[in-house]
Amino acid sequence: QVQLVESGGGLVQAGGSLRLSCVASGSIFSINAMGWYRQAPGKQRELVATITSGGTTNYADSVKGRFTISRDNVKKTVALQMNSLKPEDSAVYYCNAEVIKVGDGSRRGNYWGKGTLVTVSP
Repeated sequence: QVQLVESGGGLVQAGGSLRLSCVASGSIFSINAMGWYRQAPGKQRELVATITSGGTTNYADSVKGRFTISRDNVKKTVALQMNSLKPEDSAVYYCNAEVIKVGDGSRRGNYWGKGTLVTVSP
């Protein structure tokens, strides 16, 4: 079964840094895009950053220059380095993987982790 597990969330002061990690496991043979999304209380889930298997990245305007997404196609991991954090970055951050080739009855499509909480204090 495909599973995504995030780690690295926590509490930091404004201006600080955190590094989030996500590991995909299960009968996965190929993943196209991987990414990070976040959702704050009372707000819609929004895209933070994505990265294709070839390394093409896409960032929300609000995090450009502060966050960096990276991945390891062999280990099937994706990370998000977050610098110069602001209180408005506080949210639950979710890992996403666009799985395009799976085995033993697993479905193709988007998989999500359960989220990791990031809290930035002023």
